[in-house]
Amino acid sequence: MLTQTHTSFNFHGRSFLAFVLTPSAPLHEWLLELDDRAAQAADFFSSRPLIVDLSKVQLSKIELNSFLLQLQTRNFRLISVEGVDPSWLAPALEPLPGGKNTPTPSEQSLRAEQATQSTEVQSLTLATPLRSGQSIYFPNGDVSVSGSVASGAEIVCGGSVHIYGALRGRAIAGSANNTTARIFCRKFEAELIVIGGFLKSSDSFDPELYGKPVQAWLQDNTIMLEIME
Repeated sequence: MLTQTHTSFNFHGRSFLAFVLTPSAPLHEWLLELDDRAAQAADFFSSRPLIVDLSKVQLSKIELNSFLLQLQTRNFRLISVEGVDPSWLAPALEPLPGGKNTPTPSEQSLRAEQATQSTEVQSLTLATPLRSGQSIYFPNGDVSVSGSVASGAEIVCGGSVHIYGALRGRAIAGSANNTTARIFCRKFEAELIVIGGFLKSSDSFDPELYGKPVQAWLQDNTIMLEIME
């Protein structure tokens, strides 16, 4: 009989939320806009793993290396690059499992069919407020909060965000490029809002909105805000 001399090795699973940047040409202008956004929300960008999807631009290997070097000088937490030949990348930046590469025509057809079939509307309702440091990620639909969202708390969802108390933290709606998503709150004191990948931070909010019931939506790639009657 064999005697076990040590305990079993334990694995613990965790989920981490990474955000995807999708550069567009010309890249030097895109980098300037990125710098402007990062200056508005330094904590948002510096504290998050980022994936760069380069499928919308055509780069040579030399141009790719130059672009990645410029990102690295900005001290972002870049964890993966998609949309380019993986052999051009250092092992630490190769596409993650399930990441985005250029699909074949058959894969494109399958994805289109899956998207057509996935028509079920889903939602998540939270009966308690979100405290500072808490983060909710719900990629499948809307999130509703019956209380408030504290400063330092965050909601990320694929649909719209509905907050029946004060929004003091961050609300990220339409996380999978859903440009029809909206953000609603009873009392607007947000640190940051994002809709369909477009960002607006507290220093660019109209002071007249502060403390008011507000809705936000995306129009012509610009986040619009208005006081709800």
